[in-house]
Amino acid sequence: MPRLEPERLLDDLDPEQRTAVLLTSGPVAILAGAGTGKTRVISRRTAYAIGTEVVPPDQVLVVTFTDKAAGEMVSRLRGLGLPGVTARTFHAHALSMLRHFWPSRHDGQPLPELLDSKLPILSRLVRQLPGHYRFTPSKDIADEIEWAKARRIGPREYENAGRAAGREPPIPVDLFLRTFENYERAKARAGRIDFDDLLVETVSLLETDEGAAATVRARKRWFSVDEYQDTNPLQQRLLELWLGESRDLCVVGDEDQTIYTFTGASSTFLTTFTERWPGANAVALVRNYRSTPQVLALANRLLAAEGRTKRLEATRGDGPEPEILRHPTADAELDWLTGAIRARLGEGIAPAEVAVLVRMNAQLAPIEEALTRAGIAYVVRGMRFYDRPEVRGAVESLRRRPALEATGVRLTNAIKERWADAVGFEENGTAEGDEARERQASLETLLAIVQGVVRGDATADVGVVLAELEARAAHEKAGSADGVNLLTLHRAKGLEWDAVFLPALEDGNLPIRQALDDDEALAEERRLLYVGLTRARTHLALSWAERRETRGRESRRQPSRFLLDLRPRPAPGSRIRELPGPRVAGPAPKPSRPGTDNDDPVFLALREWRTGVARDEAMPPYVIAHDATLTAIAEARPRSLAALRRVKGMGPAKLEKYGDEILAVLERTADGELA
Repeated sequence: MPRLEPERLLDDLDPEQRTAVLLTSGPVAILAGAGTGKTRVISRRTAYAIGTEVVPPDQVLVVTFTDKAAGEMVSRLRGLGLPGVTARTFHAHALSMLRHFWPSRHDGQPLPELLDSKLPILSRLVRQLPGHYRFTPSKDIADEIEWAKARRIGPREYENAGRAAGREPPIPVDLFLRTFENYERAKARAGRIDFDDLLVETVSLLETDEGAAATVRARKRWFSVDEYQDTNPLQQRLLELWLGESRDLCVVGDEDQTIYTFTGASSTFLTTFTERWPGANAVALVRNYRSTPQVLALANRLLAAEGRTKRLEATRGDGPEPEILRHPTADAELDWLTGAIRARLGEGIAPAEVAVLVRMNAQLAPIEEALTRAGIAYVVRGMRFYDRPEVRGAVESLRRRPALEATGVRLTNAIKERWADAVGFEENGTAEGDEARERQASLETLLAIVQGVVRGDATADVGVVLAELEARAAHEKAGSADGVNLLTLHRAKGLEWDAVFLPALEDGNLPIRQALDDDEALAEERRLLYVGLTRARTHLALSWAERRETRGRESRRQPSRFLLDLRPRPAPGSRIRELPGPRVAGPAPKPSRPGTDNDDPVFLALREWRTGVARDEAMPPYVIAHDATLTAIAEARPRSLAALRRVKGMGPAKLEKYGDEILAVLERTADGELA
């Protein structure tokens, strides 16, 4: 092992990193933006504290949120000459304590065996629910139980506590309470505990057994907690109990990467740290070592749109401008995507250094198909589409008797009926809960694939459909370790690539439909996009389609409202837009007809919108709105329905039918962007 030389640990650090490393005592908050070297700072700070004899190695605990991160931290510390430092997750450290203390508090009995997952028990209980509720994804039930346990809320307290917190369980409250209680009973009968119980029981131990608490605090007294923005209330309480009277706590996190609030995480503990710890030091790491200035400019604009002053500073040289691309259809977007990926590979970028990130797993299936047609190898990171339980169940149901005898359109209808009975599929159905929405989207995607097979062959029977689905599943499973990465934005956190593509950035996709009228959910969707942007080192492309097939029919789409925030901003007092900026590609607004001299881009965008509506509704454009009405709207630039109502020609009926769309066009065309 190399000899630890404290001063050498500071040699290659930037000023903010150096400041953080030198703060080896007392409460410290390190606000580490994306790509600012937080793992390096945590490991160097730990090594420096040990090397300068602030703390012995055996009294250090570095807390991470995943076993993988713990392994990486151990490797970093070993490379610095510190093989004996403990780096663990909250759950792993709690487990070591319970195994030690449990027998003395339970008549010599060992700690009960740990459940790998709640899902086997919950799946059985969910299947016993009445009616359509038996198809509720068990993961959504598990997430809600985890949210409750993170706040030490049991089945009896859930109804009042959940109502006070504004929680909506994925099934009616009475059914959820019954399922929660039955889960706890089943777990007890099996003599098992789950991962939440590890923390609950450890907190209980340290709150009620002063001797155990004293022993624990004597062993570890210097703490560093990574990804602190993802801490939940139960973990926060456990951390406080580990600390006791010690003030040697360092927390590291980024509030703009808080994307797991649905499991109970809260960035509040990070953002209020200095208030809760008087005299605490706070250091912001702002120098980004991952991305080009052009990529960071886009990420910074996304934050600035909310009035934030935080800015990541680039340390790398210039790269290509990010692209924001509009496509007429989803198929056109896929054609562009495969061509752009091929271009990056042709430039010498390794396939493993290219990633396509989406909001939901179900969005990967058409991308997989497009890459397959293009002969581009890919690998799905996370659960593959055809491995999802609802997809497997839907495909398997097509093999059951009685066999489906229909062909063509009749076959599609027969399949929908079979799926309604077998997997609870409702075409155009709504879903509550993250997993339920993913489930619904997956089945809708599978139906779209079936419809595509039938459209291509009017004589196709169920055997042809099954053969196509099996072939796609086999190709997906074959994958390639060296292929282009396909994954969701949630799974992308903590990763990075040379080239990143973010397709389907439309309202309803990102942000998802359910977040459009929920400020907190909308803020989390924004953070998801921020995570996506900051995964790119050099090449970044965002795209959306004006028309996309959704729920069995093609419909007009609007660009994600977040894309509006990525426009270059003019300097204060300047009439010139900030340049250079991301390229916005796609069809230009249609020119005015002969005899029309209004070349206002807002008017032209409104006319383009009107043309699309008229085409969809098969009626003359003037029935939607006269040119005079569009001109008045363009001049007034209303920002609310109330203001739009005051425009001549906008009666109540038109306001109700088209008001939101018109306001969306006006917002998109502010400063002449995107339309």
